Amino acid sequence: MTDSTPNPAPPRDYDVLIIGSGLAGLATALLLPSDWRVAIVTKRSIADGSSGWAQGGIAAVLADDDSFEQHIQDTMIAGAGLCDPAATRFTVEHAPEAIAWLRELGTPFTAEGDGLHLTREGGHSARRIVHAADATGAAIQQTLIERVRAARHIDVFETHALVDLILSDRHAARRELPRRVLGAYVLDEATDTIEVFAAPHTVLCTGGAGKVYLYTSNPDTATGDGIAAAWRAGCRVANMEFIQFHPTCLYHPKAKSFLISEAVRGEGGILKLPPHLGSHRFMPDHDPRAELAPRDIVARAIDFEMKKHGIPCVYLDISHQPAAFLHEHFPNILQRCAELGIDITREPIPVVPAAHYTCGGVVTDLRGRTDLPGLYCVGEASYTGLHGANRLASNSLLECLVFARAAARDMAAQARIPTAPVRPWDDSRVIDADEQVVISHNWDELRRFMWDYVGIVRTDKRLERAAHRIALLQAEIQEFYARFHVSRDLLELRNLVQVADLIVRCAQLRKESRGLHYSRDYPYTLPQARPTLLTPDAR
Repeated sequence: MTDSTPNPAPPRDYDVLIIGSGLAGLATALLLPSDWRVAIVTKRSIADGSSGWAQGGIAAVLADDDSFEQHIQDTMIAGAGLCDPAATRFTVEHAPEAIAWLRELGTPFTAEGDGLHLTREGGHSARRIVHAADATGAAIQQTLIERVRAARHIDVFETHALVDLILSDRHAARRELPRRVLGAYVLDEATDTIEVFAAPHTVLCTGGAGKVYLYTSNPDTATGDGIAAAWRAGCRVANMEFIQFHPTCLYHPKAKSFLISEAVRGEGGILKLPPHLGSHRFMPDHDPRAELAPRDIVARAIDFEMKKHGIPCVYLDISHQPAAFLHEHFPNILQRCAELGIDITREPIPVVPAAHYTCGGVVTDLRGRTDLPGLYCVGEASYTGLHGANRLASNSLLECLVFARAAARDMAAQARIPTAPVRPWDDSRVIDADEQVVISHNWDELRRFMWDYVGIVRTDKRLERAAHRIALLQAEIQEFYARFHVSRDLLELRNLVQVADLIVRCAQLRKESRGLHYSRDYPYTLPQARPTLLTPDAR
């Protein structure tokens, strides 16, 4: 039995607590007033997360032959009628400001002449993708990390995992306080203790939940922590059925989650069947836009061809482009493929679809505010209404930047308030777990049945089977959580099972096929597009 700490460490008090160190978290921290004390809590290193993996770029209207209206229209078309018009316009119109800020910080975007080189990706009607070769996310992330490290008012806590949000009506020393979020309980893995981070403003920047699926382009950190914590705290979530499967993840036994950028198709890449099936170019059979169709259409087409022919992958061929062009535009993809024995200048790349982006999330307004006072959510964990039923390529990094600024401005406009007294974490009635195999087994089971039953193509029966298994896992995990000392693996599994439950609930409520949600039982699209909203009261 672990004794409760007689003299627990005092709370760490800050003006703003940011959970997550991707683009959303780092940008929010840097855009806050420099005289505010800011804490960034991240469960691994500051560089881990999905932002650094983004290859394509950031969509912004910068060319003379482009317009805000075109970008808005492209976003709405990709979103299959579910994009919120106000959120879409707000994001698109603030894109140039976001790019200008990144350039001021020194982000090494790829240049062309006196300006920026703009590329084009699937679903876009014009060249408007600002990029840093084929490693845009890494370039931006490194730039912001350097700025954060140099900022004296920002403290970074690595290997610190979110346990739960602190609510005034559940955990405050004085229960009569108005209901709001007061900070978070955080597991310090180095000391194996749970600390209190107290702040009048908490920002969830925890990313998506790709690890709920067996195959994903996401890093291991994408376990839906913020979405699950916000739901447990009482926030609404929306559109969790819309999981974007990136069409082209590198298919190779030694290539874990390596993405083949959307830009490869934007620059002329062609999808083909394997040689023994005649290397047939199949995308024109599925959509007149061929390889430049939105991701959901391309992913579903690949899934269809793989199942039809019983093949493990398809092939993306960009070898018709000059070698010098590929070295200039896709150096990282070329190098990674070469390490695995694939010369993309001479042969096609084997690819499969993989879970890539969580379009739904915690409901926020245009200032990043959630349903709970004191709690904001920015980035992939949020639902702003921008992405609708399918995210348009390169709108994700843009959303992070635009809403990081909006949230920072909203917090800065408020009068500074002191932190409230918070009760320390009590683990006096738990014991050290001696069955870690339970966690690993449940994690593996969850990811496999989510892939099989709640993947690219769904049916009512598959969703029922998934819901049944999720209920069993939730009961087992809750018992484990109540009895044993928490670990990061347990926290992540708890969050993933909660997110899986939200995905299935939303999918069961949508009686149509739209965007990323395709049901064999409801193959038609209803005339009126409505978001899927879940409230904690409905649990």
